[in-house]
Amino acid sequence: MKLFKRSLLNELLITAVGAFTVLFGIVIAQRVSYYIGVAAKGDLASDAINTLLGFSMLKFLPTLLSLTIFLSVLLTLTRWHRDSEMVIWFTSGIGISSWIKPVLTFSVPIVVIIAFLSLFITPWATTKGAQFRDQLESRDELSTITPGVFKESSLADRVFFVESFDELGNVVKNIFVQSIQNKNLGIIVATKGHREVHANNDNFLVMENGRRYESKLNSPEFTNTSFQSYYIRIEPAEVKQRPLVTQAKPSIELLKDRTAANVAEFQWRLSMPISAFILVLLAIPLSFMDPRSGRSGNMMMAILIYIIYNNLLSIMQAWMTQGKLNPIIGLWPIHIIFLMLTVYMFYRRVFYLPLIPRFLAK
Repeated sequence: MKLFKRSLLNELLITAVGAFTVLFGIVIAQRVSYYIGVAAKGDLASDAINTLLGFSMLKFLPTLLSLTIFLSVLLTLTRWHRDSEMVIWFTSGIGISSWIKPVLTFSVPIVVIIAFLSLFITPWATTKGAQFRDQLESRDELSTITPGVFKESSLADRVFFVESFDELGNVVKNIFVQSIQNKNLGIIVATKGHREVHANNDNFLVMENGRRYESKLNSPEFTNTSFQSYYIRIEPAEVKQRPLVTQAKPSIELLKDRTAANVAEFQWRLSMPISAFILVLLAIPLSFMDPRSGRSGNMMMAILIYIIYNNLLSIMQAWMTQGKLNPIIGLWPIHIIFLMLTVYMFYRRVFYLPLIPRFLAK
C-alpha cells in the first residue's frame, strides 16, 4: 500500500508541474501578446507591461491551479489504465475507492491555496491593477511615447514622434512635433531631446539642434526658425479615480454589504475551491478507459464536463447579480449536481458499468 501511494503521489506531482507549466505558458503568451498590441498602438507605456502582466496572472492563478490538479489526476490515472498498471493494483486488492485518499492528499493543499488566492489575492490584484491603470492614465503624453509610433496628445492639439531612444532611455533621437496653437500650425524637428523637470514640478520637453516651421491654417506662407534649444511645456493629465468594481472588493466587505452583486461575487469566489475539489474526485472515475471508446474518449468527456461546470456557474452568478435568482439558492445547486454526478460515476465504476450504454456507443 505504501508503494502504491508513493508512486501515485510522485507521478501526480510530476504531471502537475508539467501541466501547470504548459497552462501558465499559454496564458502568459496570450496576455503578453495583448499588452504588446496595446503598447504598439500607443495606449500603454512599454514599461508598464510587466506590472500589468503580473497582476493579470495573479487573477488567473486560481483557475490555472484548479485545471492543473484536475488534469494531473485525469492524465496520471488514464496512463495507468492505458499501460495496464491499474489492472495490477486491482488484482492486488486495491479498489477504486482506495484512490481517493492519496488523490486528496495531493490535491487538498492545492485546493486550500486556491481558496486563499480566490478570497484574498485575486481581489487585491484586481484592485492594484485598477489603481495602476489609473496612475498610467494620469501620466502625461510623453510617458506613453513609443519609438516609431505617432502619439497624439490628450487634447488632440499635438502629435509627437520619436525615432529611437538612446541606450539609457533618457534621450530621444530625431523628434517630430506638430502643434496647433492660436490657429497657427507649427512643426518642429530636432536631432535629439530630453525631459526636464523644474523646481516648481513643471515638465518640459527640451529639444536641441532643430528647426521650427509655422504658418497660418490653410495658408501657403510659413516662417522658418533655427534653434539650439526649444522648450515645450507638458501639461499633467487629470488623475481619475474610478469606483471599485465588485471583483475588486475585499471578501470581508462583500459579507458586510450583502447586495445581490456582492453575494454573487462572494459565492463565485467560494466556488473556485469547491469546484476544484469536486473535479478532482470526478477525475478518478473519469480516468477509466474503455478500449472500445478509444484513448481520447474520457479526455473529451472530461473537458466537456469542465466547460459545462464553469459555464453553469457563470450563468448562475449572472442571474444572482441581476436579481433573478435567490441568493440563498445561489450556486449551490450546480455543486450538488456535479457532486451527485461524481457519486454516480464512482457507483458505475465499482460495478464496472460503462458510462455510455453500448447500444449508444455503437
